Amino acid sequence: MNTKLDPWSSSDITDYSKLFEEFGISPFDEILPEIPSPNMYMRRKVIFGHRDYGQIVEAMRTGAPFSVMDGFMPSGKVHLGHKMVMDQIIWHQQMGASAFVGIADREAFSVRGFSWQKCREIGVDEYILSLIALGFKPDGLIYFQSGCESVKDLAFELGVKVNFSELSAIYGFSRETNLSHMISVATQAADILQPQLEEFGGPKPVVVPVGPDQDPHLRLTRGLAGKMNMFRIEEREDTKTGRRYLSVRGKAAQKEALQELKKRIPGNVKLYEAHLDVLEVSINQYLDENNKKNYKKICSSSNPQEITTKIVEEVVGEVAAEFGGYAFIPPASTYHRFMSGLQGGKMSSSAPDSYIALTDDPKEGAKKVKRAKTGGCVTLEEQKKLGGKPDECSVFELMLFHLLGDDKELLEIRQECISGTRMCGSCKQLAAEKMYEFLKDHQEKRELARERLDEYKIIYKK
Repeated sequence: MNTKLDPWSSSDITDYSKLFEEFGISPFDEILPEIPSPNMYMRRKVIFGHRDYGQIVEAMRTGAPFSVMDGFMPSGKVHLGHKMVMDQIIWHQQMGASAFVGIADREAFSVRGFSWQKCREIGVDEYILSLIALGFKPDGLIYFQSGCESVKDLAFELGVKVNFSELSAIYGFSRETNLSHMISVATQAADILQPQLEEFGGPKPVVVPVGPDQDPHLRLTRGLAGKMNMFRIEEREDTKTGRRYLSVRGKAAQKEALQELKKRIPGNVKLYEAHLDVLEVSINQYLDENNKKNYKKICSSSNPQEITTKIVEEVVGEVAAEFGGYAFIPPASTYHRFMSGLQGGKMSSSAPDSYIALTDDPKEGAKKVKRAKTGGCVTLEEQKKLGGKPDECSVFELMLFHLLGDDKELLEIRQECISGTRMCGSCKQLAAEKMYEFLKDHQEKRELARERLDEYKIIYKK
């Protein structure tokens, strides 16, 4: 496919399955049966792929700490595409995640040339109000990149581990790319890794729900996570016995840190000049010594090797933090399909009829639905004879993505369309009514959210 995924322009992806092979994204179908109470986007295959989402599923199942993180560039109207991301953040928050939402004003400043004041106005009036109105809880953190010192400090440190050649390969940067744009990329990597900083509880799985065009940020950040860590944990095999063991290696780590690791990992552990080999861990002794801390997380598996790995990861994270280092877990991600424009093709901010903003007048939103392109035939006779094509219909897509919560009702509409017993007019009428109700209700909740802003932890630019 040779697709170039660009986070700053609309991507035209027609065959999502090719992303599996070309970018190493895994099919979401494989992990869906393991997810407790999957959300609507998961059930309906709107979310089609993932990276390492298994660690998130395990955290949800065991009650272990995990986070969800995402960001929004304050560049225009908040629309249904943004709602899809917000819904996923809120669902993970409901499932037990600590939630982090970044307003990417540094990115808007460098890529769009917006002033800091304009970024703040759009960030609050469009994105933050809708996020809260959709159900974001006050225990999550909302911040503007330009005002978050921990993100800016981490971005500076991450900058040491990445060079122009790497950014050029991932993003297609050229000699004309301004330095601030490159800094904004490091800032987004810091956004994603921030939930694992010691002040937020240390290393934990983090998931970032995105469209496939944002995957370059995830690939960069996953690579940086490993480069930043004080130690790396490798699984090795004894050539004589064939027995598997873990080797903890850290060339830049202080000898005292390695010695502390040996002290805290009970069992058969051998210390060398710049690494230590964990041949066997006394699991019961570790749990007893730590008052069974994180018991559910560590013993969620019955496999001794998996338990051993979790104990070593736990200790490595604690020691790295105590000695001023990091032990980042590479972030997980989910990938959802793009919504098509209401008139077919891609959504475009320059074509208001191609999308519905969450701040559109409800009556205008309903009118846009009635003007939308469908997958029906030219005449009623042809429709009854040949049936419609719901998978090519922007009105059915609105119901699939946003307007109908009942899977059974949605399936019935799809089957009636294909069989020719349902006409486009009835679908447009239903979707228009649902859109009117949604926008009216959402905008009322936005006004309530404006009154509740003080209840939320929001970090603004100073």
